[in-house]
Amino acid sequence: MSSHKAIMDGNEAAAYISYAFTEVAGIFPITPSSPMAEHVDEWAANGKKNLFGQPVEVVEMQSEGGALLKELETLGVKAITAGDASRGKNGLANIYEGFLAGIRA
Repeated sequence: MSSHKAIMDGNEAAAYISYAFTEVAGIFPITPSSPMAEHVDEWAANGKKNLFGQPVEVVEMQSEGGALLKELETLGVKAITAGDASRGKNGLANIYEGFLAGIRA
């Protein structure tokens, strides 16, 4: 078995290992974790495949809630609780984005 070694920071290492095991990446670039989303976006654009030989679909969301809902949707979670929908001053508006992501999938 050959080994591959690379020098990378923590953000790239986290992106690298998560990319290997995902089919859909719901990204929301924010500081200081923006490099993780940038790496995932770049790898997918360049056709890098995950550990299972499949391309990774990248969906750039406009909020953390939308990114979370997209990831949950890929796991088969279809329900949203009232607590989720009432979060923050724009609760339902923020959740709406997750519904759109679910419709596109």
